[in-house]
Amino acid sequence: MKNDILLVTLNSTYQHSSFGLRYLYANLKELQERASILEFTTQKDPRDIAEQLLKLNPKIIGLGVYIWNANESYELVSLIKRISPETIVVLGGPEVTHESETQAICNTADFTFKGEADFLFYEFCHKYFSTGDLPQEKYIKGPLPEIKNIASPYSFYSDEDIKNRVLYVEVSRGCPYRCEYCLSSLDKSVRNFEITTFLADMQILLDRGARQFKFIDRTFNLSPTICTQILNFFLERIELGLFLHFEMVPDRLPTEIRELIKKFPHGSLQFEIGIQTWNVDVARLVSRRNDLAKVKENFKFLAEETGIHSHADLIVGLPGEDIESFAKGFDTLAELRPDEIQVGILKRLKGAPISRHDKEWEMVYSEHPPFQILRTKMMDFQTMQKMNRFAKYWDLFANSGNFKNFVAAIKSRSELAEHKSFFWEYFAFTEYMSARHAQSFGISLINLVESALVYLTDHLHWPHEEARQLLISDYMAPGTRELPKVLKVYPEPKQKGLSPEMRNNLPKRQQRHLVKSETQSS
Repeated sequence: MKNDILLVTLNSTYQHSSFGLRYLYANLKELQERASILEFTTQKDPRDIAEQLLKLNPKIIGLGVYIWNANESYELVSLIKRISPETIVVLGGPEVTHESETQAICNTADFTFKGEADFLFYEFCHKYFSTGDLPQEKYIKGPLPEIKNIASPYSFYSDEDIKNRVLYVEVSRGCPYRCEYCLSSLDKSVRNFEITTFLADMQILLDRGARQFKFIDRTFNLSPTICTQILNFFLERIELGLFLHFEMVPDRLPTEIRELIKKFPHGSLQFEIGIQTWNVDVARLVSRRNDLAKVKENFKFLAEETGIHSHADLIVGLPGEDIESFAKGFDTLAELRPDEIQVGILKRLKGAPISRHDKEWEMVYSEHPPFQILRTKMMDFQTMQKMNRFAKYWDLFANSGNFKNFVAAIKSRSELAEHKSFFWEYFAFTEYMSARHAQSFGISLINLVESALVYLTDHLHWPHEEARQLLISDYMAPGTRELPKVLKVYPEPKQKGLSPEMRNNLPKRQQRHLVKSETQSS
């Protein structure tokens, strides 16, 4: 009975949880007793997933499809329908909401819900189990659900979720902006949940031990009133050791919000701030509107007066932007000192209005998920490939936090160079990394350290000991690592022992081994 309806998705990793499935389950009313949520990861073999699902003999499988699991989801649906054609497979999610009729996965599945299905899925299941009837239409779309009537999903986070997974929460749906690369540009308005009910749900999660919350609202600080209510709520409970993630409008930080966030401890708040481009002509092309003077002022405030961890986004491949323009934007953003710069490659989200630029700006995208841009009128394929590698090595060295001093050294070098560009200085390093490594993924931390050491000594002509000490300071910063072989200094063959200074540079464990070996030899 509990397995008549299976709500299923494939998360990118285990730590993520499916917010959408919990909404569907919360709104199944009396059918909850006939439903279960099953989450897998994209690393699991679709055949094993199909076996596990079909073993439960479900009547209906509802599958959440996203850009990151589209390929694996298609393979899973194909398997299920070939093995058990009588099992009803229903799709939902942003990846199948638009251009549904042209997608192989939608043609293979029995039905596809287009848009928010909080109520539609219940109506579908209720009708089927009550009458045995199924809709005549393959693609099902209804009006937006009245947001204040949607049942809360938060009680359906399990204790395991609270302990080990990211908890997604939202106080609103929709976005007032019309940025053409984003599906939220299709929203007509912002709709808010009832704030008192929302905060009561948050209190229950806190009482159950939740300490990390990721708000998925597209514009969390759009309403200063709601924003300050939520911040005040968590500030009053901050002694619990909380971490809160918000997506913020970059040029909207009024005084009442500023004064509040200054009170939060260092590292307890993370702001994701979408810049996307500093080129005003490009921003105008994609309907992105930012008051750049206010953006700069807000970043300065965040860096100098708060303990907020700031995560800023830039997009490579927007129509009308070449690499020189992107480099200027990157340098401008880097000077504002966000803690992380996410260099994202433009993706073609199905239904996003940016497709109107395809012809004029010669936008060519991959036909396979995640549908990244391959070339534009302003960036050829080779340039785009280099930018893909730039983004990857920026993540590995800068955003990882493992090479703070190394990255700072490259930035300092750029200030002395004729071009005075951090972007081009780091770009030169990524070109070196691309030549040294056959691929930009699967490189161990030790190999990254070794490559950085070679770059400093062989390419930038740093003294070896100076480069070694800089990388030791990075590698040993966590305080829980042993010095890797590549950063150690070994005595000359005739030398019988290390000097006290050299011995003190060694990890405690190695020092103990040295004492033991010297005692035995004497």
